[in-house]
Order: sequence, then C-alpha cells, then structure tokens
Amino acid sequence: MTHRAGLVLPKFFLYYDSPVKLVRTEDGGMAGWRLSLDTGRWQPANDLVDRVLFGRDDEIFEVNLEEFVWYVEQERGLSLRGDGPIFALYETVRAIQDALREERRYPTPQEQALIKGIRRRTFVMFEEQLQRAGDPGADPTVVSLSTDEDLEEPPR
Repeated sequence: MTHRAGLVLPKFFLYYDSPVKLVRTEDGGMAGWRLSLDTGRWQPANDLVDRVLFGRDDEIFEVNLEEFVWYVEQERGLSLRGDGPIFALYETVRAIQDALREERRYPTPQEQALIKGIRRRTFVMFEEQLQRAGDPGADPTVVSLSTDEDLEEPPR
C-alpha cells in the first residue's frame, strides 16, 4: 500500500474495540495490522486503512501510543491463556483487577503504577516472542516511541 504524503506513522486506532496500527513498510509504503483476539498476533488489515483514516464512524477512534499499548495488553490479558512469564504477569493484573471489583474500589497509586508497568512490559515481551516466531506485524520497539514513561489507563 502506498504511503500518503504528510501522514505521520505509526498511527494507532480502536476499530470497534479492536486495536489497529498503521505502520511504514521497509519500501516506504504503509501497512495496516489488526490484533487477533484468538492468538494475540497481528493480522494484515490493509482493507481497514481508509476506514480508520477517513471513516466517520462512532466506533473508530484514533488513540495515542500509551492508550494503544494499554488496549492491546488488556485484550491479550483477557483473551489468552497459557504458561510462562507473560501469562503469569497477565494473571497478576487479573488478580489486582478482580480484587478491585470485589472490594468495589479504585486502584491505589501503587496498584496503578504496578499495572502500568506490567502492561508496558508484557507488550514488549509478547511482541518479542511474536517477532522471534516470524510475525511480520510484531514490533517490540514501538514503546520506545513514547515520550511519557507513564502508561495511563485510557477512559472508556
């Protein structure tokens, strides 16, 4: 897909609550990728490029990098099960969130910081694992584009 003049990439979106990213390709073009909730991998989504860039739909939102990472890891943590360090970290976040719901309270600043750190860490770990497996949409370096070390939970 050809890169559009003046378009700064990467760009991040929620398309009907599904994380989508638009990235520059090695040849100077553009590729769209959508998160698969079944696998946590990236599915080609070039068919969504015009929709996310130019659509006027109430279910398409551009998000910043921090929000994108948050949503990706929220979906992976809720949708996927397995063994190993990534899944142990997902389970840690689930346990904190379950306790908050059960106790009917908001997270403390310490709990917020812990969840933020885990989300950023699991994103990089999962993307590195995907990259080693040959997933062309994986990019663990995307979090280094952030200018804000805090990974804020986006409002819904």
